Amino acid sequence: MTKKLDILLLGAGGREHALLKKLAESPQAGRLYVTPGNGGMLQLAQRAPISQDSPSEVATWAAENNIDMVVVGPEAPLVEGVADAVRARGIACFGPNARAAQMEGSKEFAKQVMARAGVPTASYRSFKDRAAAEEYVRAIAGPCVVKADGLAAGKGVIVAGSTEEALDGVAQCFDGAFGEAGKTIVVEEMLVGPECSLLALTDGTTVVPLATSQDHKRAYDGDEGPNTGGMGVYSPVPEHLVSREDLVTMVDVMERVVAQLKSEGITYSGCLYGGFMLTEQGPKVLEFNARFGDPETQVVLPRMHADLVEVFLACDKGTLDAASIAWDDDWAVSVVLASAGYPGAYESGKVIQGIDEASAQPGVTVYHAGTSIADDGSLRTAGGRVLDVTAVAPTFVEARERAYAACELIDFEGKQFRTDIGARAL
Repeated sequence: MTKKLDILLLGAGGREHALLKKLAESPQAGRLYVTPGNGGMLQLAQRAPISQDSPSEVATWAAENNIDMVVVGPEAPLVEGVADAVRARGIACFGPNARAAQMEGSKEFAKQVMARAGVPTASYRSFKDRAAAEEYVRAIAGPCVVKADGLAAGKGVIVAGSTEEALDGVAQCFDGAFGEAGKTIVVEEMLVGPECSLLALTDGTTVVPLATSQDHKRAYDGDEGPNTGGMGVYSPVPEHLVSREDLVTMVDVMERVVAQLKSEGITYSGCLYGGFMLTEQGPKVLEFNARFGDPETQVVLPRMHADLVEVFLACDKGTLDAASIAWDDDWAVSVVLASAGYPGAYESGKVIQGIDEASAQPGVTVYHAGTSIADDGSLRTAGGRVLDVTAVAPTFVEARERAYAACELIDFEGKQFRTDIGARAL
């Protein structure tokens, strides 16, 4: 008889709801706990009364409640050292330690690792002094990208088409728009081309790439408007957009970075997320993240054939095997339903209706992101990105049609979404 393992999952977004659903499918899954969770996750798991960002709280609660594995969804707990504290108690953990999580926690650190690993990325300079940064921006006198060095919830990147926009980005960072994250900034050359995300699981030695996906970051149709955490995504990316040669290059980059970290005494265990720009010179790294992508997870996991509990334990133990993961041939498309005003100011507390009807459609799964359950039992909006409507089908066109048909069945005041998710793949 398979031993049941009790699992604590940290996080509250669509990514975590997708992880929770996949973990729950495992024959090894025992009791499931989440913190802080969302309206959908709390239908599958109990809430743990702790802060996800406190290493001591997470580790102590996990030990006292006989948790067998902690799975860390978002980046902030990883950078804070939750994985270190959990492993120090002898509990398995999926997610990199604090030193390894600096691949996301500090863009300057990640750039330095990339340079030592010899992987292709944008040229850059980092600054702690505002005047020096402004002088550099004026000197290059052209398009560039200004990034807050630290974690800024996906908001600390200013894509500047002109010197004026770049100077405004520098001002935002140093004037505190991104808090502590903006005290150091990175100014990069602007790379041109389509973007592609590649997630990989690793135990610090073996690297297993997952299926490719393509996120849509801009708020509005036609890739217009401000950057967001992601408005939709599809998987896999067709070969006319990502060639086999490009994919080989991207996998090589992931392997070289993990090997470079290991050579420096840092074992990277967990999910490494590579954001790439497919330039005319080939794929170049835009950024690394230290966790599963959101919303990429919502199209990658539905296509994955694997016991996620077993795979996550193998990452922690150093026994990861590529043969433990397989993929189906279906396509997946996910559309984000967001609150009016997102990524700017938005209202919460709007009643959500139609999820059951949408979920009943063939191949459709609705992942909760910014939702909560009100005192009266109704489901309400509780975030900028509210739901991820994901559809899987044998063809890309059918998956896309299913996703959008399901979106129409869901209603809440101020619902907004892009109507062109995946259009470039056509």
